[in-house]
Amino acid sequence: MEATLLGTGGPEGLPVVGCPCAACALAGGEGARAPSAVLVDDAVLLDLTPGVALAAARAGHSLGGLRLVLLSHPHDGPAVEIPAGLPAPARVPDGQRLTLITGHKVRALAMDAPGTGYAVESPDGLRLLYLPPGCAPAGLSGAPDEPPYDLVLLDAVGRPDALARLRAAGAVAGTTDVVALHIGHDAPPQLELGRRLAALGARAVPDGTTLVAGDYHEVPDVPRRTLVLGGARSGKSAEAERRLAAFPEVVYVATGGTREGDADWAARVALHRDRRPAGWRTLETTDLVPLLADPAGPPLLIDCLALWLTHVLDEEGAWDDTTWHSGAARRVAARAAELTAAWHATRRTAVAVSNEVGSGVVPATPAGRRFRDELGRLNAAMAAESEHVLLTVAGLALPLR
Repeated sequence: MEATLLGTGGPEGLPVVGCPCAACALAGGEGARAPSAVLVDDAVLLDLTPGVALAAARAGHSLGGLRLVLLSHPHDGPAVEIPAGLPAPARVPDGQRLTLITGHKVRALAMDAPGTGYAVESPDGLRLLYLPPGCAPAGLSGAPDEPPYDLVLLDAVGRPDALARLRAAGAVAGTTDVVALHIGHDAPPQLELGRRLAALGARAVPDGTTLVAGDYHEVPDVPRRTLVLGGARSGKSAEAERRLAAFPEVVYVATGGTREGDADWAARVALHRDRRPAGWRTLETTDLVPLLADPAGPPLLIDCLALWLTHVLDEEGAWDDTTWHSGAARRVAARAAELTAAWHATRRTAVAVSNEVGSGVVPATPAGRRFRDELGRLNAAMAAESEHVLLTVAGLALPLR
């Protein structure tokens, strides 16, 4: 089965005509994308978009042999002129199955947002899944005994949770080629786009690319250990969450706990909780070593190491100068070393968040300087044991490793 991507952009394409935004200004070369449309084996066209016949010709294909034109968007018909000789475009009701004279089988899938997804099976049994923009499957993508799809085309930028659902259902496996479509000006620029998609186990390709279902395309492995550093309100927590957005299960380890009577802290905690995917489980604890030592658990997102260190300093009485110099310094260092060793040895996928310190005003008190120094040492030790280290600045993630 061959799938030629006649367009890979959002419904308005990229850049959007007349849009002055930075994403559109940077969308040149391979970053320019026509609205998404996919030609399958020259027999099935998924979505009719402006200029689709010309796009097919540029890719070395003709639309003359089309047997079926399917619409995934929620409107009743295409907003473009239908090229002469094409079958009448149709949006198939959810659950309906079609068998073409070519031997291809098509099934319409219900979505959790307006639109229709399509599963296409070739005569030799290869399977493709196409999801419309902003959509995820409303339920399982097929029968429980069905094999994983060979090729999945979806809105990985806007709906990474769709990929998580498909993985949870067994519809996406390690051999599935996952390619992002519907890329609009809400997506990051090209280099950052590739990095984010790789973290999801997906990739982006230019318009006109022909994909062969069943061919294996290696995507960089999701790193086992990722450390995300950043200052206050730098976007470090949001970046850490994006790293695991396509995993069906994640344990969110909140080290901050609760603070009785602190309304501002409660509001901050609620904000974090509200943006987490529904399938994630929150665990409020500072006991990180046993979690990292468990080899069988789902991915961990630890937010954050600065609050973990605060708890350790509290427990050891390390804010007091006398206590610090009479043994607390040694105990804090030992606990930091224990955490670093557990991070080094973990077999779980884990993302940890920490505050970057030392770039601003020198703290006025010995306790403040102590916290800054200990957190800087902990960050350096954890970074040394991490496959991937990011620094977030003004909402942008800069890869350090």
